[in-house]
Amino acid sequence: MKINRLVHPGFWFGKTAPEDALKLARLGVGGFCLYGGTRQQVAELTHSLREASPLKKILISADYEDGLGRWLPDAELLPSNLALGAANDENLAFEKGLLTARQAKSLGVDWVFAPVLDLADCPQNPIVNTRSFGADPQLVSRLARAFIKGLAKGGALNSIKHFPGHGNTSTDSHMAMPTVPSSVAHLQTHELVPFKNLLPLADSVMVGHLLVPALDEESLASLSAKIISGLLKTKLGYKGCVVTDALCMKALGDEKQAALAAFRAGAHILLVPENPFELLEFLHQVPLNKTLLDEAERQQDSLCERADIIPALTEEEAFQPMAFATRAAQKALTWLGPKMSLKPGQTVQIVEVGNDENLSSAPFINALRQGGVTVVNPGERADKLVVLCWRRYQAFKGKIALDPAEIARGKTALKQYPAHLLIALANPWAAKQLNASSTLFTFSPAPSFQRAAAECLLGKFFPQGHLPIIL
Repeated sequence: MKINRLVHPGFWFGKTAPEDALKLARLGVGGFCLYGGTRQQVAELTHSLREASPLKKILISADYEDGLGRWLPDAELLPSNLALGAANDENLAFEKGLLTARQAKSLGVDWVFAPVLDLADCPQNPIVNTRSFGADPQLVSRLARAFIKGLAKGGALNSIKHFPGHGNTSTDSHMAMPTVPSSVAHLQTHELVPFKNLLPLADSVMVGHLLVPALDEESLASLSAKIISGLLKTKLGYKGCVVTDALCMKALGDEKQAALAAFRAGAHILLVPENPFELLEFLHQVPLNKTLLDEAERQQDSLCERADIIPALTEEEAFQPMAFATRAAQKALTWLGPKMSLKPGQTVQIVEVGNDENLSSAPFINALRQGGVTVVNPGERADKLVVLCWRRYQAFKGKIALDPAEIARGKTALKQYPAHLLIALANPWAAKQLNASSTLFTFSPAPSFQRAAAECLLGKFFPQGHLPIIL
């Protein structure tokens, strides 16, 4: 195997120089992981990279966990996994996987790094949260299985992550080294359950940058022979491809040594190094086991063959208008506390907290106005109050809770209005910080979910969801 094929660099639209990516492609790297871009940009880049590569096939991947809309501004943001957990509907999970695969494949992306099998069982976890299907290992297993089947039906490869489980930690591995304190017994009955259930369907397993002392006191899971070769491959019998989480994440320390350790531990793909050219040069200077290289080549050959089984739809076919997210929202929305409604002719004051991404509340506000409700200007008195809580996970952010100032602002507004409603548009635990008497959980800030929240307030439907976590 050519050593360069081990490395799969990242490409950030607007940041990575296209000429550098093309140079890496010509050097024979095994693939690329894409971040951002528009539909046109992604399609053009994937074509260019494949044209430049001397390899028969390269694998192009992306973290399209909530559909392409999580990264592409001209694609729809699909329901979060936690929303699907609240809906508890395997058909919706299948449909999410199918739509994601068809859209990704139409743009030349054949490998989706999803689904997340981590459990949503730690309120302080800043990076899992709504990416998880819920706290119950069996619920996660059922919905993730359906999602995987949807991806397969659409022709995309999957990757179950982040082995052996990233849920029980309060640290973002993008920023620092997380420690999972779970005992072996707890791992066996919780974190590992979804992985054991779904390994037969896994095209690949992504190993997390996690210190799990119960399994290996010294090495991160992604660098651990005990966890990759010992637990995953030998004890659990996994025979497929093993990929590291992104090597540019700050939990690792020295990137080159970490990559070498991961390879020697049993990883077949070294994903998204911060300095791919330096890593390639380094890998040619150190001894690499030929048996491990041959195995890595076999695994990547197998993925390439499976990636081409189902032909891609055209972009027009893959992105045709759909009502999936709207249907999902109506089954996912979950209400706790007394029901509050809005009627034509009434007025409402809207206060927003935790919106550090500057997401637009226009879909929610416009839907209320269309229903005959007047949204007053900030500071004006109204009949009722709605607080929109936006806080959601973000890589390299390191926090998921509301700031003290945001909490104080939200609580002050709630006290002024006995008739109030808190709408948690993402992180459900953030709602608990405000102690509202009535809360509507959407688990997603997507426009379709905002509109559904407004229609719920207007009495057009009754929310059917149930919390898939413990508040």
